[in-house]
Amino acid sequence: MPTIEEVILVASVLLLLGVLASRVSVRAGIPPLLLFLALGMLAGSDGPGGIFFDNAWLAQLVGTVALAFILFSGGLDTDWPKVRAALLPALALSTAGVLITAMLVAAFAMFVLGFSWLEGLLLGAVVSATDAAAVFSVVGTGALRVRERLLAVLELESGTNDPMAVFLTIGITSLLTGANTGAASLIPLFVTQMGIGAALGFALGWCTVQLMNRLKLDAAGLNIVLTTALVLFTYGLTASLHGSGFLAVYIAGLVVSNGRPADLPAVTRFHTGLTALMETAMFLTLGLLVFPSRLLPIAGAGLLVTLFLTFVARPLSVFASLTPARMGMRERAFISWVGLRGAVPIILATFPLLAGVPRAGEIFDIVFFTVLASVLLQGTTIPFVARRLGVVAETSS
Repeated sequence: MPTIEEVILVASVLLLLGVLASRVSVRAGIPPLLLFLALGMLAGSDGPGGIFFDNAWLAQLVGTVALAFILFSGGLDTDWPKVRAALLPALALSTAGVLITAMLVAAFAMFVLGFSWLEGLLLGAVVSATDAAAVFSVVGTGALRVRERLLAVLELESGTNDPMAVFLTIGITSLLTGANTGAASLIPLFVTQMGIGAALGFALGWCTVQLMNRLKLDAAGLNIVLTTALVLFTYGLTASLHGSGFLAVYIAGLVVSNGRPADLPAVTRFHTGLTALMETAMFLTLGLLVFPSRLLPIAGAGLLVTLFLTFVARPLSVFASLTPARMGMRERAFISWVGLRGAVPIILATFPLLAGVPRAGEIFDIVFFTVLASVLLQGTTIPFVARRLGVVAETSS
């Protein structure tokens, strides 16, 4: 067993390499998560680093905490007056779009890969959530910036589609393990999770604004501690009450941001930096969890899932979900193309692993391969596609 000093040293080296990888990714136009995952894989047991790590529970814990802070920061950075017009199309994508994607992938997995319907639906649920944070590193800042409306839709979708994917994954996992007896039992579970998540997110976000204003803490650092505790408390309490913790922390961040409490700029800057740390730690941990030697046997299935997800499931779900929206074909096509898969599907794939679902290991490997292929295929071509579709925002001189 390694000593505490060795663990700290290795962790610091991985974080430093992650910073360097992030710098390289910005210059190369590659989403950072791809290099972070690759770095974790190289450091793992199958790579030159030789670090053995197969603790799915610990990886899920790291990923859950990291996602909670990432979503809270996303809420803080959301300018509600600017994105309000994008609420309906974003919610359509994060609910109906996620469900349609999961069902299409399920049908594909059943007829092409030989999965049962529930096993295919589990795979579809796991890969149904997008990772818009990866997109923003390419289209949100820098030389390429797409139109504000598109960014607003993607931003809100990223903050609200994770809860739906989590709900589907947990619900289908419970059906496969016998914890629930039928699909009808998922309906009250959905209402409970989203209702409790939304209610506690609004309530605890409002309480935080009141505390920050009334306590009049002299040091901005104490407000940072207060909001950090809020994220952990909001997620922990909401999840303990069987609500959607991810939805709750995103809404709480949104309420705090638009409540304009004291020291908000300092708090926002802190959580922006914390998000970068959490993303790096999360992707490195997930990279360590995978065994690259297990990816080769499922490469064919993973590639087929990636191609179907990219060229069939995602476009169909986007166009179907946005049917009532006043949005042009080019905008819909761009939203379809930037549906990158990221850390969320990998974290969700640990749920059936821990629950002992049959073929959970195979599903995890397929999901990891799909994430890598999705980022490599779509993430590196986003600037080209944006320019070809004419959705790049005009720069003011």
